[in-house]
Amino acid sequence: MIAIRPGLLHSAALVCLLTLTASGCGLSAELDRESNPEREPTPTPTLTVEPPPRPSATPEPSPAVSGLQEQACPASGLRFHADRGDGAMGLRAMGLDVTNCGSKPYELNGYPAVTVLDSTGAPIAGVRTVQGTDEVSMAPEDPGPRPLTLEPGESAHASLYWRMHNQDGVYLRVAPEKGDDTVTVRPPYPLDIGPENILGTTAWRPSESR
Repeated sequence: MIAIRPGLLHSAALVCLLTLTASGCGLSAELDRESNPEREPTPTPTLTVEPPPRPSATPEPSPAVSGLQEQACPASGLRFHADRGDGAMGLRAMGLDVTNCGSKPYELNGYPAVTVLDSTGAPIAGVRTVQGTDEVSMAPEDPGPRPLTLEPGESAHASLYWRMHNQDGVYLRVAPEKGDDTVTVRPPYPLDIGPENILGTTAWRPSESR
């Protein structure tokens, strides 16, 4: 019997393994050349993520809601507009503008008075409106009130902030300041604010400084 040293056996096994590996790689490369003779790189598929569509303003509003703002300039000489709103990380924001559509200057110095209404025009129970944004988590800092005069045609802007909830506020009952005459406006999208929630408001500021 011929004795085979373990070292020689290990070396032989390693040579066989390398030969098989090289042979496999060669076969793979040959198959590659046949399927892609021009040797063009295979494009890497990319994943496209599209944001979900914005929900429509549901439920349908009631035509019997009182105090809706008319198309023409209201008797107060002020016209309100709420924008489409925005949201991220559970924080919601909506802009509120007031325009002097009358013929006389209008003095502002403070915060808008806002009440959130449901589709029937009734206030949503438990929603509390506060001046400033300290009580709304992650909301930007309120710049604070300052006196300003709106000449005819000029506008002022305020922001509304709240945390996401599961109930829609379809209308806003708004006034330039607490104690003033109110009108009801319908934002393009509902406020998902829900009961037992807080609506923070920033003070009025000239629209051109937004």
